[in-house]
Amino acid sequence: MGKSSNFSGQPIFNQLIKFIDKGEVREIARRHNAERYVKKFTTYNHLIVMLFVAFEGYHSIRETLVGLLANAHRLAHLGLNYVVRRSTLSEANKRRVSDVFADIYMSVYQRHGDSLTDSRLKDADMKRLYIMDSTTISLFKDILKGVGRNPKTGKKKGGIKAHTIIRASDHVPYLVRYSAAVRHDHTFLDEVFNLPGGSIITFDKGYVDYGKYEVLTESGIWYVTRLKDNAVYQARKEFNIPDQADSGVLKDEEIILRYGKNKQQEHRSRRIAYWDSKSERPFEFITNNFEMAAEKIALIYKRRWQIELLFKQLKQNFPLKYFLGDNENAIEIQIWSAMLANLLLTLIKSQVKRKWAFSNLVSLVRQQLMNYISLYRFLEDPEGSWRAIIQEDILKNQNTLFPEMRGACP
Repeated sequence: MGKSSNFSGQPIFNQLIKFIDKGEVREIARRHNAERYVKKFTTYNHLIVMLFVAFEGYHSIRETLVGLLANAHRLAHLGLNYVVRRSTLSEANKRRVSDVFADIYMSVYQRHGDSLTDSRLKDADMKRLYIMDSTTISLFKDILKGVGRNPKTGKKKGGIKAHTIIRASDHVPYLVRYSAAVRHDHTFLDEVFNLPGGSIITFDKGYVDYGKYEVLTESGIWYVTRLKDNAVYQARKEFNIPDQADSGVLKDEEIILRYGKNKQQEHRSRRIAYWDSKSERPFEFITNNFEMAAEKIALIYKRRWQIELLFKQLKQNFPLKYFLGDNENAIEIQIWSAMLANLLLTLIKSQVKRKWAFSNLVSLVRQQLMNYISLYRFLEDPEGSWRAIIQEDILKNQNTLFPEMRGACP
């Protein structure tokens, strides 16, 4: 390797975890009493091992331990001075509360999240936009209860549901809560009340709860969602559609949605009928914001697709099909570790000028995780790294007595 600038004194893995503050990890562990009865396998060691699992895509504890043993001579760079035993890792996944990993994720997000802000979002409304949705990860039924009826053939799978909020400017989870897949989405609306006043939140019609929509209005939080097909409402007032409005706006009106016992309580909302020329189908949106242009309401809901892309990115690059534990806590730890691995790679990608497909970045890191490569230098100019190696070889051999035999085997 010599003094080549194309190589690093640290493995790629070590360059990735530089975003994680060890002192903060220790503080989080202290807050959760996570080191109780622990002799050697600290929270930080546990975190590193679980990130190793996420980056390498391992499917079992045995596979993980073999991978660690194969890189035993490089583990000191990561702060590991021994290879954990199978029983120790299994016990840690069962006993160390998953909230520790949740807080570590949020610590990294809060420390570095500002660098992820999309500078293309010039509109102030887009910068305060949050997107909410959930995704289900299939599990065995005896771990967490599944949703829906039992199928006619085969057994119904259980599942864990990740209820997620992202900021439209980030593309990484801002808030995540887990529940059994059987739990209805609308119960997660309580989390929205913690958003800053003036925020805009968009979600699909699976979160229908008119009572909570009213609380959002009282809290100064704007929502944008779709009206359910079977919704019953009372039209009150129709608004004029400006001449300069998008041609897709068909109707803009004030409506009343009723809820509560005997439907005595009212929620005032705005209904917008919109024709989408791309999909060639109509949509009905409702919102508690009466000031924004109707076409902007449609645009805000369209941005909801961003969270679907995030779920697709996570499931394609960190497939959570095999788990290192058969209990809910171990499963949540592994999901948080995959979320954190996704965040670390997103941070790397945001700091590199050259455009990389996220899947290609994951593939590179997975193949070279423990190799001594300068990650930023390689990502900025992969071909340049190779040219530099060739040039180093030429300089090394330029004074040889037999230049025509350069590179020849003895």
